[in-house]
Amino acid sequence: MNFLAIEWNPSLGIDLGFFVIRWYSLMFVAAFLLGLHLMKKIYVKDEIPEEKLDTLFMYVFISMLVGMRLGDVFFYSWSYYQNHLLEIIIPFKQINGTWKFTGFTGFASHGAAISIIITMYFYSKKHLNKPWLFILDRLAIMVALAGFFIRTGNFFNSEIYGKETGSNFGVIFKANGEDFARHPTQLYEAFSYLALFFVLWFLYWKTDKKKQVGFLFGLFMVVLWSLRFIIEFLKVEQAEGREDGFFNLLNTGQVLSIPLILIGLWLMFKKTKKAA
Repeated sequence: MNFLAIEWNPSLGIDLGFFVIRWYSLMFVAAFLLGLHLMKKIYVKDEIPEEKLDTLFMYVFISMLVGMRLGDVFFYSWSYYQNHLLEIIIPFKQINGTWKFTGFTGFASHGAAISIIITMYFYSKKHLNKPWLFILDRLAIMVALAGFFIRTGNFFNSEIYGKETGSNFGVIFKANGEDFARHPTQLYEAFSYLALFFVLWFLYWKTDKKKQVGFLFGLFMVVLWSLRFIIEFLKVEQAEGREDGFFNLLNTGQVLSIPLILIGLWLMFKKTKKAA
């Protein structure tokens, strides 16, 4: 009896008859719209002109997509793409000598993180004239919230799930034709990120930590990537090659998380001048 297990078999999305709006897409849009709304409050608080927010949106959106793509190429799938360089930048793959449209497949959150961090350096210099870490402190709050929505979208898609629980506890992903319970690692991550968002939001509005440049971003890095590191032990490998890691003890995602955690710790505890 699976009386403790949840049978999960949702619809693909909202069926309009001529088009299906997928739940994942809705979660993605919700993340950006709510993030923009809350970021506007922060910009008002920090007395930053609101028109600079539109520019921030474009910087983040483009850098995220590029970083996610290149992160998968170079961190996880280079053994394939080193012999198919053109496929890095086009949504086609050569299959049995014929080019077929496949869309861009494979995305890596570590790549997105690195790309956004680098891009924010140029945004802060060109548009804010403030320290690089100033905008990263504030953007980290929204990224934590976005993580909640994106992982919830993964749950609706029945993807990025965990290993079998070996008990009646867990979620049965019926959409995948399964009849046994797995760890709902998407939800483990989603609600962990939501809790992180509330902590960062509280620290920004109710404490002086926002004046300690780099602290909020450092805390974000430590908590988020530590959570990822731990939850990865429960996940099923999502793509071939991602299980390869440090002496087969850690997968690639966990290895990439370690330096990000260390950077976060350094940012939290380094001596720094407080922002005005």
